[in-house]
This record gives sequence, structure tokens and C-alpha cells, in this order.
Amino acid sequence: MSNFVDECNLCVRGGDGGAGSVSFRREAHVPRGGPDGGDGGDGGDVWLEADRNVASLLAFRDHPHRIATSGTHGQGSGRHGKRGVDSEVKVPEGTMIHDLDTGELLADLANHGDRWLAAPGGLGGKGNARFLSNRRRAPAFAEQGEKMRDQWLRLELKLLADVALVGFPSAGKSTLISVISAARPKIADYPFTTLEPNLGVVRLDDENEFVVADLPGLIEGASEGHGLGHRFLRHTERARVLVYLLNLADVDGPSPRRQLEVLRHELSSYRPDLIRRPSLIVGAKADQLQPGDWGDEGAPVDLAISSINRQGITELLWRLATLVKEARAAEPERERFVIHRPEPAGVIIARGDDGSWRVMSRQAERAVALSDITNAGALAYAQGRLDRLGVNKALRKAGVAEGDTVRIGTFAFEYQEDL
Repeated sequence: MSNFVDECNLCVRGGDGGAGSVSFRREAHVPRGGPDGGDGGDGGDVWLEADRNVASLLAFRDHPHRIATSGTHGQGSGRHGKRGVDSEVKVPEGTMIHDLDTGELLADLANHGDRWLAAPGGLGGKGNARFLSNRRRAPAFAEQGEKMRDQWLRLELKLLADVALVGFPSAGKSTLISVISAARPKIADYPFTTLEPNLGVVRLDDENEFVVADLPGLIEGASEGHGLGHRFLRHTERARVLVYLLNLADVDGPSPRRQLEVLRHELSSYRPDLIRRPSLIVGAKADQLQPGDWGDEGAPVDLAISSINRQGITELLWRLATLVKEARAAEPERERFVIHRPEPAGVIIARGDDGSWRVMSRQAERAVALSDITNAGALAYAQGRLDRLGVNKALRKAGVAEGDTVRIGTFAFEYQEDL
């Protein structure tokens, strides 16, 4: 089973808010004890954070749910509930987060330490002490905590590598990365041995270190979905330098020149700007043939190497180190992707398929999220709050008629003009 996963779905949910408490002081020698119910604690948040020590999205394949803990309930004597514990979810650098339903890009965690609030926790309910007023001397109700809903996300990983090795199947990419780094990919003498990208760190000295990605082999038509490499084309998007690795010893397959034409065509078909990246054209397996045996068309290579006897390897690494250093210096500082999600302003009224009316407003939902809506005091408070929010005005403007069913969150009621 593969240990590399670069696409997955993730379900996140913030913790529920704790319920407020209904309580009254009961003390000796205090003839009229007032309300002293504490507030419920807010639910914990779910955060996604990029971590360079996480290699893939494997952790979410079989366990796609991440839920923060809920806030605790308020208690008497003015004791407030504790806030829920946040859920810190680590993902690889280069993880892009989309809304599963709409496909909208929500966040791009490109750098180590980038964080995104995936699911805020619910607000804790107010205790009855918060509803004390001159007209309401003994409020016998409190708010329930806010109940949160699941949100499904689509995670997509784009590897962050300085150098990406691209080439036909069996071009020698896996052997090369095993020679120049500590990576140990599967190596075999048949096409499509590499089924998942491999990353390796190349360290020449204290000032020259870079990351190389060995991508599964591309074939003609990969950008249209042919072969296996098309699934990993996106991993070239963030590579600073490309190495076109051409198989010099494949006398029965495409010539080196044809290999280069196909590789460039597939990359440009996927993203035209890729072929403008700094690059090296490297001929592999040079130990197996003499330069005159590379074919009538010749081999348009910058450098010929052999991973078996290390021919040209040192020169290759220093040339790559120079290209990587220049590319790093030329690129602007990467800005963190930030999304602002303000609370929707106002009240939205929508007609449901069943003919009922739905009020879409977080504030309105909280207005009816009371411990006991059948309580006369709680109902009066909810009605007053809905009116101040403009819900009644919005319902009339939308054309709600006497007797229609109106839904606010999980609460449903029959509309009456005197609400």
C-alpha cells in the first residue's frame, strides 16, 4: 500500500459551545437572591498548519474527521464554562485547501508554519445572569451553546521542491535521486516502477543544499490523462528548476531529441509557464553507450551522466546548486494566502423546496437557541431580538403569508403577523 497520498477529503467541525446555566443565589440572610448562572465556554477551533515534517496526506485517508472539543457548561455562582481545546491538524507544506462542494480555493499553506482556521468553535450560551434587567428581575432561562456543523474540504498537495526530475519511464530518475541523496525509492528494470513522488535532500556544503523530487515517468499524452505521470504533473508547479532526464541508452524507444520534445510538450500543455523555468537537459545512462551511439539525431544535452559510475554527477550537482540559488534570489518573497470570511451582513430569506421559508442568519439562529423556547420569558426575549435583527421586516418583504412555516436553524414555527 502506498505511503504517499497527495489528494484527500477532510471533514472538520469546531467544538460546540457550552450551555449557559440557570441558577439563583440561595444564601442565608439574603432575602432576594438574584440570578447567578454562568456562561458556557466557547467550543475549540480546528486549525490546519503546514509542517515540513509531514510528507503526505496519508493520515487523512482512513481517518478523515477532525473535531475540536466542546466548551463546558456554565454553573451557578457565576462560574463560567471552560473553552474547548483547539484541534491542531498538521499538513504538508504546499497543501491547497478547497471547498469540497464548490471547489473554491480557501487556503494555500505553502510555507512551514502557515496556519488557517478551518472550523471555528461555537459560541457558548449566556447564563441567566446575563438576562437580568429592570423589566426582567428573575430570568428563568439561559442560552444553549452554539451547535456546529461538519464542513467537507478537499486537500491537494503540491510538493515544494527546488529541483524536479522529469523524464520517460525508466529514464533513471529513481537511480539518480538514490545516488545524490538519502532517498531510497523502489528501483526496478521495468517501466512505471515509480508510483509516487520521492523527495531527497542534496547537501554539497553548509551553503548549498536543495531538495530534489523524483516524479513518476511521463509519456506522450500525460497532460491528457495517459499513463501514470499525469497525476503528478502538478508537483512540477512549485519546482524552481527542472531537469529533463533523457535516456541515452534506449535504442528501441524514442530518441533523446524526441524524448525532450514530448516532455516539453506535456509540461507546456499542462501549464505553459513551466517550460520557461530554469532547466538542465541531462542525458542519463551514458555509461552504456558511446556518444556516437546516441542516434542519428544526436542528443541535445547540457550534460551526460551515469548514476552507476557517478560520471558527471559532481558537475551536475554544482550546476543545479547554482541554478537553485539564482532562482531563489530572483523569486519574490512568497506571500501567505489569506482568506477573509466576514459574517454575512443582514438577514437572508430563502424559500425551501417544501414551501417553507428559511431565515439564514447566525445571529437569528442564536436568538432562538434558548434552553426552553416554551418558556414565556425566553420566548419574549427571542421575539424581541429577532425584531431588532430585522427578521420580521425581512419576512414581510419576502412575502411570507400568515400560517406559512418559517425555519431558523433547527427551530420551526408558524408565522403570525403579531410576532
